[in-house]
Amino acid sequence: MTHAVTRTRSRPRSAWRDILIGWSFILPNFVGFALFTLVPMLAAFALAFLDWDSYGTPEWVGLDNFGRLLADENFHVALRNTLFYAAGHIPLTLVAALTLAIVLNRKIRGVQLFRTAAFFPYVTSLVAVAVVWNMLFNPTAGPINQVLEALGVADPPRWVASTDWAMPAVIVTSVWRDMGYYMVLYLAGLQTIPKEYYEAATVDGAGAWQRFWSITLPSLRPTTFFVLVMLTIQSFKVLDLIVVMTDGGPGRSTLVLAQLVYREGIIEGQFGYSSAIALALFVIVLTVTVVQFRFNERRRAS
Repeated sequence: MTHAVTRTRSRPRSAWRDILIGWSFILPNFVGFALFTLVPMLAAFALAFLDWDSYGTPEWVGLDNFGRLLADENFHVALRNTLFYAAGHIPLTLVAALTLAIVLNRKIRGVQLFRTAAFFPYVTSLVAVAVVWNMLFNPTAGPINQVLEALGVADPPRWVASTDWAMPAVIVTSVWRDMGYYMVLYLAGLQTIPKEYYEAATVDGAGAWQRFWSITLPSLRPTTFFVLVMLTIQSFKVLDLIVVMTDGGPGRSTLVLAQLVYREGIIEGQFGYSSAIALALFVIVLTVTVVQFRFNERRRAS
């Protein structure tokens, strides 16, 4: 009888010990997330309704910052540029990453070396990447225009020195840098597809293109959805590459929303208005992501 009572009492202590051990593992990460992510997000949300330059007393202005935002031409230009960047960066990176993954998923000599070479730009210093590509895009001495002239192009683009070609140049650079990372994700997805599917399709007389459309693409749907969501978020919050390559120029041709947040907040000291732009950017990204999730759920249900 005594042993039964002892066991009954020891169980709660053991359960509490397990709970405390679990919390000891997740608490440091939770504290870090709360201090460096959650609290700044809530502070930025509150600042969007205030007028504050970091020196004086914050003044409540309600929706005035958002009214100013709707009338701000810089915001409209930055929004168009961000959408243009996303429209180019997302599909091109997705197609390039998938193509690389399919090519490098075969058993060929030195495939590990090629995979490493494709992934290397993603871990390379972004400043180095931007400087090298700016040299490549140099309108007078850059090798890209020299090749175009050798091919017969009389007036090649001025790339980052042109308001029309600066953003396409940034998109090309970002695709080259990011495709290796998403290639790794696609490689992981390709290696989970059973080989029996391809063998059965080959026996049935399906060609390479038919196997790709009927087996590879449907099997990679979860990976493609994840890549699409990540690319969307990354494209809408692009900042570092823009700042290093063009700094928003020439003129405002490459000014994006994240850079506008930085300019208004850090450079101009308008923290309330900067937070309003950041909140608008957050709403846009959240809306696009929710639409993607809903669309994916409908496709899975159908």
